[in-house]
Amino acid sequence: MSANPQSSDQLPVTPSNGNGIGRHLAWPAIPVEQTAEGIERQMLVGANMMICRFRFAPFLVTREHEHSHEQLTIVERGMVRFFIEGEERIASAGDVLHFPPNCWHGATMMDQEVVLIDIFSPIREDFLDGHKS
Repeated sequence: MSANPQSSDQLPVTPSNGNGIGRHLAWPAIPVEQTAEGIERQMLVGANMMICRFRFAPFLVTREHEHSHEQLTIVERGMVRFFIEGEERIASAGDVLHFPPNCWHGATMMDQEVVLIDIFSPIREDFLDGHKS
């Protein structure tokens, strides 16, 4: 069994064609896009869900918002002050957060780079359309 992920020139970051074939990828092989000053995003999109890896500069603030997508967030690195339905929570590496659909939330990065893994269902079509938020 090979441990080598697909090369970036073969990278399928969009939904599969329904052929039921699994994929093995490594984050360094997934293209990085800068969505705003201090924010980088990588995405892998399946048929019904997507995963995004975000890198945020220290002290960056993401505006509070809501969306119709269910979201799971894993803090991979750093510390984040989350605002969830008006309550403040401090999350650090290894913590997991759940945002049901239409849950009002936002975040402020603390004094170091933050890496978050966000899983969305259904797919965030606005991310695919080039929307930068």
